[in-house]
Amino acid sequence: MVALDGDYFRALETPRMAALAPNLIAAAFPLMKLMPARYILDRAVADGAFEAGMRIVETTSGTFGMALALLSAARGYRLTLVTASSLVDANYKARLDWLGVQMIITEDRAGNGDQVGRLKQLEHIRYEEPHCFWPRQYDNPGNALAYARLAEQLVQTVGEIDCLVGCVGSGGSLCGTGLFLRTVFPHLVVIAVDTHRSALFGHPAGKRLLRGLGNSILPGNLRHDLIDEVHWVGAYPAYSEARRLLREHGVFQGPTSAAAALVARWAARSRPSARIAVIMPDEGHRYAGTVFDDAWLASLPGWPCSPPSEPRELTSVEPGSETDWTWLKWARRSLNQIVHDEVENEGHSQ
Repeated sequence: MVALDGDYFRALETPRMAALAPNLIAAAFPLMKLMPARYILDRAVADGAFEAGMRIVETTSGTFGMALALLSAARGYRLTLVTASSLVDANYKARLDWLGVQMIITEDRAGNGDQVGRLKQLEHIRYEEPHCFWPRQYDNPGNALAYARLAEQLVQTVGEIDCLVGCVGSGGSLCGTGLFLRTVFPHLVVIAVDTHRSALFGHPAGKRLLRGLGNSILPGNLRHDLIDEVHWVGAYPAYSEARRLLREHGVFQGPTSAAAALVARWAARSRPSARIAVIMPDEGHRYAGTVFDDAWLASLPGWPCSPPSEPRELTSVEPGSETDWTWLKWARRSLNQIVHDEVENEGHSQ
């Protein structure tokens, strides 16, 4: 078998640079998660942590799993992915089946991604087969380190960057890129994009309609102390923005990318003299039958709706609805500091 590696995968993990406004450049990826997946696997092979014949096991909700699947097919690796019933659509599962992936799907009645249940299942697999390799996308520092190349590409394209916008799921892309860029541009403003009922920035974890960002656990790769602002974008504004990007720019990206673009456009308007870069991690093909399908959207309660033109500023962490877009000045504080400050402010107001 000839391995489809090297230049082929570099093309998939290399972003197209698209100008969305005079001061806004988008790094639009075909499949961004190939970058950390390939970096982690290559490092593991070089370090001896991953050897020929070993099985790869990982919990994933989407594109990191697809990246591992493509690499495993090309290199002849065995791969088992653990996911939740709420995260799997028929087309995604079919692609993984064709790639020879073993999938274990946990029942997710709550619709929140069942991250805890998935990790328990993964631990069970590792107990039964100790000689396997777990990439640990949420906590492996290689996830963030992989984005040195993206930081370099952005500097080569834009030059000095004043503000970086990106979604957060594992924390790798935004925090890795932001950390590298801030060593060059200490004034860099880092804006994190999350969604409602994600635990990453203090919301109680719950059912989320918008996928590809957010989490029900706190990953080790998320550096709260790097973040200047947090925006929580509901599914409906993200869906509207995905369709606008395609209609007005010919940019076919998924709703995760669209949530980041929505926030980045606001940042560009609010900071007209600043140079803004936004990370857009996924193409729109997976969503052709949902976000880009009028009939599917019409089946959603409350659709169509008028998306907010700008976010509502919060003074404390406050969950919202799928139609909301809110933001908070995070000011590079830890999550514990945010909670402490809110408790103190509540005490002073009483």
